[in-house]
Amino acid sequence: MPRPLERWPLILLLLCALATVGSRLGARDPATWWMEALPVIAGMVVLPLTWRRFPLTPLLACLLFVHALILLLGAHYTYAEVPAGFWVRDWLGLERNHYDRLGHFAQGFVPAVLAREILIRKGAVNGRGWLFLYVLALCMAFSALYEMIEWWAAEALGEDAMAFVGSQGDVWDAQWDMFLATLGALAAQLFLARRHDRQLNTLRPSGAAQGL
Repeated sequence: MPRPLERWPLILLLLCALATVGSRLGARDPATWWMEALPVIAGMVVLPLTWRRFPLTPLLACLLFVHALILLLGAHYTYAEVPAGFWVRDWLGLERNHYDRLGHFAQGFVPAVLAREILIRKGAVNGRGWLFLYVLALCMAFSALYEMIEWWAAEALGEDAMAFVGSQGDVWDAQWDMFLATLGALAAQLFLARRHDRQLNTLRPSGAAQGL
């Protein structure tokens, strides 16, 4: 049985599983739901298998949970139809539902902390400057890969993939998505690095965590 201080990862996992089930119930587009929710489902499989060998910092675990909620809400409604996005649109006088912009900002913000944690704990990068650059490059590459996946889905499925692509008629949608992911990766490193470092220093040495 886990000690009391180790129960919080199980609580987050349970809450994420419940959110996944809730997201699937009454999903507006079941096929799109699977495409959008697949990263969350994969994470719920992988993280329990690797937790004992590679436990995450509380900061990263909580960020992954929040990111999962963002993805699952978008999966339930499809990103272009999330009610909160319409509220913000009407409040600010925007022309479209911008919930997908939040999703792509998070797509840079949260993976930046994940990449940072892995690179530090594995001792893969020497120097703060190189760490910052590598994390940023990884997040930009991941965002570009996701845009290519959306393109491949559109080519393979045609109109059936439009809810997954979620461009809402914006010809610059892919560029905006990658730009916001880049901003997210920059923001995460600029604002969370010190807090992340403090939590990393409480973990058992597992690499060159103090070598930067």
